[in-house]
Amino acid sequence: MEAYRRGTFKLASGRQSEHYVNCKPVSLSGRGLALISTAMLAHVEEDAAAVAGLTLGADPLVSGVAMAAALSGRPLDALIVRKQAKGHGTAAWLEGPLPAPGSIVTVLEDVVTTGGSALKAVQQLQDAGFRVQRVITIVDREEGGAAAMESAGLELISLYRLSEVAGCALELAA
Repeated sequence: MEAYRRGTFKLASGRQSEHYVNCKPVSLSGRGLALISTAMLAHVEEDAAAVAGLTLGADPLVSGVAMAAALSGRPLDALIVRKQAKGHGTAAWLEGPLPAPGSIVTVLEDVVTTGGSALKAVQQLQDAGFRVQRVITIVDREEGGAAAMESAGLELISLYRLSEVAGCALELAA
């Protein structure tokens, strides 16, 4: 699985980077999703009613964490935040079993660079009446996302930082 590459890449944020992190080869494999979900679940608030994330990167994460919670006997639902309102039917931004208004929802993300995608999900959830206190990501690229979360009054928890991933890749290549 090539979740990390070096080269010249344009990121979703529009920035150029010599590091590319694509968590989908890991989060879309059974073993990878099981490991990530267990690790993320350990950081979800005990009183959270759901986990949510912006489609597409967070789709397997929210499902995996909700399933890991169910297997451990913990009630926790999954929500998917659309990038734009549904163009038909209910015109919904959110998909999944909606918790009661005022419930805590934890946002999951695969990679945080500037924090823009996660903050978009947070805004939609807050607009829908939910409380968001925490964002959990697999990889923090260490390019301002943590500061953006802090400015928004959110805690960012990362399973890994880009410097750790890049360092590990260098060791494995040696």
